[in-house]
Amino acid sequence: MDISRRPPRYKPLLSPPPPRHSSASGDSSDHRSSPKASDALPLPLYLTNGIFFTLFFSVSYFLLRRWRDKIRNSTPLHVLSLSELAAITCLIASFIYLLGFFGIDFVQSFISKQEGEDHQPQRFIPDIIQEDRSIHCSLPPPSPSKPKLMELPQDDEDLVKCVVSGEIPSYSLESKLGDCFRAAKIRREALQRLTGRSMEGLPLEGFDYDSILGQCCEMPVGYVQLPVGIAGPLLLNGCEYTVPMATTEGCLVASTNRGCKAILASGGATCVLLRDGMTRAPVVRFASAKRAAELKFFLEDPLNFDTLSVVFNKSSRFARIQGIQCAIAGKNLYIRFSCSTGDAMGMNMVSKGVQNVLDFLLNDFPDMEVIGISGNFCSDKKPAAVNWIEGRGKSVVCEAVISESVVAKVLKTSVSALVELNMLKNLTGSAIAGALGGFNAHAANIVSAIFIATGQDPAQNIESSHCITMMEAVNNGKDLHVSVTMPSIEVGTIGGGTQLASQSACLNLLGVKGASKESPGSNSQLLAAIVAGSVLAGELSLMSAIAAGQLIKSHMKYNRSSRDITKIGS
Repeated sequence: MDISRRPPRYKPLLSPPPPRHSSASGDSSDHRSSPKASDALPLPLYLTNGIFFTLFFSVSYFLLRRWRDKIRNSTPLHVLSLSELAAITCLIASFIYLLGFFGIDFVQSFISKQEGEDHQPQRFIPDIIQEDRSIHCSLPPPSPSKPKLMELPQDDEDLVKCVVSGEIPSYSLESKLGDCFRAAKIRREALQRLTGRSMEGLPLEGFDYDSILGQCCEMPVGYVQLPVGIAGPLLLNGCEYTVPMATTEGCLVASTNRGCKAILASGGATCVLLRDGMTRAPVVRFASAKRAAELKFFLEDPLNFDTLSVVFNKSSRFARIQGIQCAIAGKNLYIRFSCSTGDAMGMNMVSKGVQNVLDFLLNDFPDMEVIGISGNFCSDKKPAAVNWIEGRGKSVVCEAVISESVVAKVLKTSVSALVELNMLKNLTGSAIAGALGGFNAHAANIVSAIFIATGQDPAQNIESSHCITMMEAVNNGKDLHVSVTMPSIEVGTIGGGTQLASQSACLNLLGVKGASKESPGSNSQLLAAIVAGSVLAGELSLMSAIAAGQLIKSHMKYNRSSRDITKIGS
């Protein structure tokens, strides 16, 4: 459409534009007559500013000198002379003026801006209108329409077809549908059609899929049923505990239960916490080994520890750094941080603290290149000598004295046979095998079963199962002293899988559910002690079964199924 063809409906509303010289003179007169904030001053602005600036700094200097002299002469500061009173009055007056002075420019600009807005329509709108009338232009092209989001089918069958065809990514079902159970159901059906294999034996219903969204498991299609047995009571440090164990290995719960019975009959076990500290070890690189060594000396200097502690500890109200251990490989530096983490297992907590320290170190070591937040010197989910020697997580030792009568009646063996077997199997045999932290019979069995039942990270069973089992005849060879030393049990009672309903129930059974409000960290420490006590029971029972020649017999009885699994629905 041609703009010049529009009827001039705006003409009656606006007067014709005045000549440009008239407009200019009008603007000039308006500008001269407009009030300014500085007009209220009796003297010119520059002169007034100079007087008050000089007065402010001169009086400040005078007062500081007088107060310094009073302090040296032990004269009370509140005792003022006439000159000091006058100086304080001048200081306050000059301060008030200067405070107001900084607002004068703002007020003037604000007033000028409003006046300009009032005059602008009369000066420019008519000109613009006249120019528009002489311009022939077409309307602007319509803006491109936004792409429409794909509408999801309402029917489940259509949704399954969209997932199979790839129109809807399987991982996005939860966010698109807003129903985690329905998403799992559709994903499961699409998977069966894509693979051509049935998932009939994997249960779908009866699980809270909302509880794992964004934290425990992605793209769920069901859940695995795992039986949970109980062993106990385990008498540990004067308290009895019923230990939940999730396992599919026959004899494991029964064997641990027998060990608990032997410990209970002998007066219980004692467990001591040696240390509690989660670790994370980033790897950084420099241009030279000399620079890497300089950072090593800086981190290990006790004078710098307090500063690094403040930087590290601000990541959490529970994270408290305990120590820093460094190792160099050429121009690469591995920095192993250790910190307490309350009742959480603490991997995320310590990682945040480490990141804070690395960012801080870049100020003094800008040539430092961070290769990775984890350099395997931690060491997480891998057998490592550093965990075996220095410890990681909770380091505990648990012991008990089993009487000769209990060894004979409950364990069906003798003290001398157990001592000899432990030396030749757990110590000598493991040494010949080149074991790393594996000087035990089957600590990993008990650790894994308790980890799964209580929502721990099953992969951390690797270092958490580091254990050395010791057996020794005491009391003139009549009784058996047995102990397990476990330097790196990594457990928590909050976070991760501990919040799931089943795992939370198992923690509640042990009395360590959630975080301890009275003593942060005590719940996770108690859980580590229970793990060690259960390992002690398991070691005692299995070693007795081997010494008595009952291992094969018991496994043939309790660890073999008579069901033909080929006839179960496929």
